[in-house]
Amino acid sequence: MKLTFAISSLFLGSSIFFSPAAVTKKNFSSTSKQLERKNYSSPEGTVYIIIDKSDYELHVYDDKGWYATYPVVFGSTSLDDKQMEGDKKTPEGNFKVISKKLHAKWDRFIMLDYPTKESLEKFKERKQRGEIPKNATVGGGVGIHGTWPHEDYQVDKYKNWTNGCIALKNEDVEEIYAYIPVGTRVTIRK
Repeated sequence: MKLTFAISSLFLGSSIFFSPAAVTKKNFSSTSKQLERKNYSSPEGTVYIIIDKSDYELHVYDDKGWYATYPVVFGSTSLDDKQMEGDKKTPEGNFKVISKKLHAKWDRFIMLDYPTKESLEKFKERKQRGEIPKNATVGGGVGIHGTWPHEDYQVDKYKNWTNGCIALKNEDVEEIYAYIPVGTRVTIRK
């Protein structure tokens, strides 16, 4: 009994010295995600999201500043900006949430207003420069969603698999879905 108590105390005592700064992209699990949240209350005031493609992270901010960070994955293994429909790349720019719905395959789906005016301009310029085929289309249907059932490990492995959307673990997308309203601003950057 004393040995069990001593071992438990040792582990509990060592957790005091653990800091969120020690959490890296490669060990970002559900447990470490909780360390990457300011608190357990709901965000206050206006919420907005910044998605950093190079860090594989979705950051949530509210009126008080940073609120939470979640690990995410994208479409193509290339983290370049989306150029056209079918390239599986995740678009960059400023977007808004235009709808939210339960989804049979991906748990929750938070639709973004892609393509925006900015996205269409970039698409037209690339077409004029000959960077994409003349018959290419801009695409659409980009959003934030969960994974296939029982495939949250794809996020843990940072395996890009979507058609250009942003995917989170199902538990994480359910959490975000519950507190972000339609109209939430979303910035996606490299």
